[in-house]
Amino acid sequence: MHFTTPSLLALVVVVVSEVLGAVVKEGSTCIVTPTQAAAAATNRKKDTVEATTVDDDTPQILSAFKQCRQDSTIIFREGVYNIRQVMNTTDLSNVSIEIHGTFVWSADNIQYWLRSSYSVTYAGRSTAWLFGGRDVSMRGFGKALFNGNGQVWIDQNRNAGNQNGRPISLTVWRGTNIYIDGITWRMAQFWHTFVAHSQNVTMTNLDMNTTSNSQWKSVNTDGTDTWNSRDVVISNWTVSCGDDCISVKGNSTNIYVSNIVCHESGGMCIGSMGSNAGQPDFVDNVVFENVSLYHSSNAAWIKTYPGQGHVRNVTFRNIHFENVNQPIYVIPCIYSAQNCDGSHITISDIHWENITGTSRYNVAAGIHCSAAAPCTDLHFSDIDIKPMNGGTAKILCSNIKNQATSGLQCTGSCPASQPQQLTGNV
Repeated sequence: MHFTTPSLLALVVVVVSEVLGAVVKEGSTCIVTPTQAAAAATNRKKDTVEATTVDDDTPQILSAFKQCRQDSTIIFREGVYNIRQVMNTTDLSNVSIEIHGTFVWSADNIQYWLRSSYSVTYAGRSTAWLFGGRDVSMRGFGKALFNGNGQVWIDQNRNAGNQNGRPISLTVWRGTNIYIDGITWRMAQFWHTFVAHSQNVTMTNLDMNTTSNSQWKSVNTDGTDTWNSRDVVISNWTVSCGDDCISVKGNSTNIYVSNIVCHESGGMCIGSMGSNAGQPDFVDNVVFENVSLYHSSNAAWIKTYPGQGHVRNVTFRNIHFENVNQPIYVIPCIYSAQNCDGSHITISDIHWENITGTSRYNVAAGIHCSAAAPCTDLHFSDIDIKPMNGGTAKILCSNIKNQATSGLQCTGSCPASQPQQLTGNV
């Protein structure tokens, strides 16, 4: 058989692409093959080329997002994609992404990640992947797996969590009409996900588990945090993590969270917020409902710094739990216990409905509102919390304007120094 020079060149390009990992564009569709899968396929053809010891699939991933950034489909075929570089894919428009393989973030180049992760502005945090655009979907079909090699990060941080440069796995950044579905996370580097400066984001059917297998705890491995975002739907998640399961931070509006199962977490949380005293933070119109929590620190709670702003119109509904340290908790001076009664963040129109389960100790609720901005319109109904080791549950309350009509029978005052996690009965 004879080839013309162009035909021979085309054949060489195909073979090399198979070896190195490939992006094949067919019309408006980019199909991506990982390096290891391509090399394995070549080896099966008895080619002598082997996969390199340390593969990096980041170039072809980014190439696919560049070639098919608009009015396109990107398909990641089965196999393992090794990611050794940061990724910024925030310029997408009308793109459907299908992930059938496993994304693994490297852990033998920690100094690179600390140096190169993208800033997300909030509290000095950063991320490995900025993801956004308009009208973008990412579907994993229950097959996609994101592995952040988090044990290395956990061991390095030694029960600390906020190392500068430690990357959030995936950040939805300045996105509009974003849909993420059917992805599994294992051992995230830091927070699993973050939604920032975004609108109309839906994240469904996600499974997250970052559980340490060493002496060090998986601190600050939140399921997700929202910040400066609106119209967010979070539904059908299972999360095992070392911090907040779902956290709604400052300037989040119209957030709906439902059908969540959390293990070893911080539960459903508003905050933290108000850390910058000169910049008000606002949270409005949030619903958490149909949530199950197991062996967690808190269940349905609000934490702020002594700043400015408000938390308004929040509902915790149908929250059931077992062995939760302090299920209902409100504090205006989280972490520091300083200037607690000087906070000007108003907390109003908050509903706890059908909150049931067992507390680890004898405090079912600890609520300390700021004396400078007492809580108003707090409403409680169908609250049934029993200490897991028997006895009577205490309800500790301070500075609630409508305490007499709130539906909660307070048994004592809640000190400003009331900790988030108790170490025994009080």
